[in-house]
Amino acid sequence: MAQPSNDQQLAVQYFQAGEYDKAVLYYEKLYNKNQADFYYNYYVKCLIELKQYKDAEKIIRKQQRKNPGNLKYYVDLGELYKVQDDPAKAKKEFDNAIKDLTAETQQVQNLANAFRDKGELDYALAAYEKGDRLTGGVLKYRMQKAELYNMKGLTEQMVEEYLSLIDDNPNNITNVENQLSFAVNFEDPENPRIEVLRVALLKRIQKHPDNSSYTELLIWFFQQKGDLASAFNQIKAIDKRQKKDGYELLDFGRLCKSNEDYDLAAKCFDYIITEKGKSSPYYLEAKIEMVDVLSRKVLDRRIYDQNDLLTLEKLYNETLLELGKSSSTVGLIRGLAKVKAYHLHDSQAAITLLYEALNLPGISLMTEAEIKLEMADVLLMQGNIWDASLYYSQVEKAFKHEPIGHEAKLRNAKISFYTGDFSWAQAQLDVLKASTSKLISNDAMQLSLLITDNLGMDSLPDAMKLYAEADLLVYQNRFDEALKKLDTLNGKFPWHGLADESRFLRYRMFMQQRDYEHAAEELQFIIDNFSQDILGDDALFRMAELEQYYFNQPEKAAELYKKLMFDHPGSLYVVEARKRFRTLRGEKIN
Repeated sequence: MAQPSNDQQLAVQYFQAGEYDKAVLYYEKLYNKNQADFYYNYYVKCLIELKQYKDAEKIIRKQQRKNPGNLKYYVDLGELYKVQDDPAKAKKEFDNAIKDLTAETQQVQNLANAFRDKGELDYALAAYEKGDRLTGGVLKYRMQKAELYNMKGLTEQMVEEYLSLIDDNPNNITNVENQLSFAVNFEDPENPRIEVLRVALLKRIQKHPDNSSYTELLIWFFQQKGDLASAFNQIKAIDKRQKKDGYELLDFGRLCKSNEDYDLAAKCFDYIITEKGKSSPYYLEAKIEMVDVLSRKVLDRRIYDQNDLLTLEKLYNETLLELGKSSSTVGLIRGLAKVKAYHLHDSQAAITLLYEALNLPGISLMTEAEIKLEMADVLLMQGNIWDASLYYSQVEKAFKHEPIGHEAKLRNAKISFYTGDFSWAQAQLDVLKASTSKLISNDAMQLSLLITDNLGMDSLPDAMKLYAEADLLVYQNRFDEALKKLDTLNGKFPWHGLADESRFLRYRMFMQQRDYEHAAEELQFIIDNFSQDILGDDALFRMAELEQYYFNQPEKAAELYKKLMFDHPGSLYVVEARKRFRTLRGEKIN
């Protein structure tokens, strides 16, 4: 690439400094050597800034004579006359540009861009409109006109142009959605453009009831608004009217589930189960999804009792009895195993189920690996540490370069940590971090930092061993033994850097026992005494969750999420904290 000449460098330097009397000398010299638009544009700008209007007009007309097909010079002349406060002459030049316009696409685009660059949006629209007329009925410039209407603040016209793109070709719908998402700004619920779009869509649907693209766009509209209930009603209505097979409801139900709207997700799946029945090709998937969504509704961040767990267990068993145990229902078997292992504390029953799942014919190698990880987790909970390590190693070896292999390596590293082999655990974590930082979880990073920060504090790492043993005991639900270990740790090593980690471990222990009051006390201790340490943001986020989901204190939760965003802007929790803060801020708090 050629380096700019000394004249170019000086021209730019003087122009940027506003020294147009010096810059014009260099741009004149450069223009005389090369009449390219680049030099021409800056040369004319300098002349206008210096109010040398006659010279500017002379250069523009010279350029116009050399390039008779380029209509932008009409626009430049018109702009020059406007600067001289002669609107009549400016209008004449602008009109001449429109008059001379042909059907050639590039000429239309260039002229419209020239008008747009000068802020002459009405003339830019006129260029596109004439361009459309000259094509003999083929409307080529809807998108460009919609953008100009957007710039002019003419929302109804903008929306009409975008929607008409779907009339021209239904395949334009994705592009229209992208453009409307930017132009309408759904993040502001008070934005009047949202209502304009809603009304326009309803009118189109009434006028073109058989055009499914508009209904699809209305569903997208409700999703952007966060009004999933209205979207559900639309999808269901289409399914009934067009006698579809229910796939859209299944897909939308999964979307609702991912957005944690479990009640609406359940309605979607129930519609397929009850309205479509067993003859539906999606009946089995809907039944499985229904169990999963009801399981999440019970277990995800909400208070539940033993009866809820037993009801959930019964639902799993009844569904498996109906559908049978096969590779298609392996997810149900694994879900039931998790309920038994982690909530009903029946780890042996969980192991039996996972063994059964592992031996089902037709499961994929990836599913087999996932089951082995789950089985190893439960074996570790039972205290069968080396059996657990064996399964982790099998998965790591089979998927050495895959995310699940990295996860297995991480869990094996944690076993080394539990058993006091801190150097080996750290070596495995270092390998993981070196190979792919994106696949290392927050827990792994924290474990690595925990070892690094605390291993060197004592030549005989007794404090670390106590902490690691307590960590394993908490995982195994042996809470009384864990508490004794932690009391010993805090009593023997009150000065140790593990003070905040031991408090956080107590929090985890109390959470597993659903003792939320004591869990909150541990978090508050960290917030009060270790707010700037590595667990400061964790403690704030978890405390906000307790206030939001368990103590029903949305105002306190919102303040904690806000504090996290301001005090820990680099935290991994910031994105989720911002989302929850906005949700809580929109609630009516009595």
